[in-house]
Amino acid sequence: MEQQNTPQTQTMSVTDWLINLVLVAIPLVGIVLLFVWAFGNDGNLTRKNWAKANLLLAAIMLGFTLLIILPIFGLAIFGIASQQ
Repeated sequence: MEQQNTPQTQTMSVTDWLINLVLVAIPLVGIVLLFVWAFGNDGNLTRKNWAKANLLLAAIMLGFTLLIILPIFGLAIFGIASQQ
């Protein structure tokens, strides 16, 4: 049985991937596009999964960054406040 080549299951070309990477690199536009591609009703399944993975990775990195940066700022503020 042959699988149908629908827009949702069609293989993305190298050009498609390059366009996706350039669009995601644009500040704010990239975040909006990731959400649209990840949670939209239609579109390529490969791009949908890629967008979900990018959003998950961004959330993990944000969590790690906050976990490291907030205590440093807290200690810095506490040190400045205790010197006065």
